[in-house]
Amino acid sequence: MRVYEARIQYNLVSLGEDVVLDTPAKVTEYVKDLYEANPVQEQFVVIMVDRKNHPIARQVVTTGTLTGSLVGARETFRAAILANAASIIASHNHPSGSPEPSQADCQVTRQLRQAGDVLGIQLVDHVIVGTQEGDPAGRGWYSFREAGLV
Repeated sequence: MRVYEARIQYNLVSLGEDVVLDTPAKVTEYVKDLYEANPVQEQFVVIMVDRKNHPIARQVVTTGTLTGSLVGARETFRAAILANAASIIASHNHPSGSPEPSQADCQVTRQLRQAGDVLGIQLVDHVIVGTQEGDPAGRGWYSFREAGLV
């Protein structure tokens, strides 16, 4: 039987400008490079933030298919716990361009909100990133927080 030792290692990745992720537009801008690097597959990203919504880490939790990706609370909150995050912001892209949430998107958001309540790590928002052309509102993103669902 194999027994593993788990350890936490922190590596400084960047000393960039002081960013506050307090709007869906800023969240979209912060993760845009990840989605542009792989525009044909859904990716689910978690951004770990401090109490003032400054990002302290981000991680691609899962990469899916053209139409979906599997997301679980365990995988989403693992990095947040290790990073000592006060809160998280979830985000994923819709390669189709339409940022409108699916039934599965709504269910995942509910599950993450409930898990965050248990863990004491608040889900600040879940932002779906599409394109401006694919969005009837012309913004290119959908915010569960702005919709009153977080």
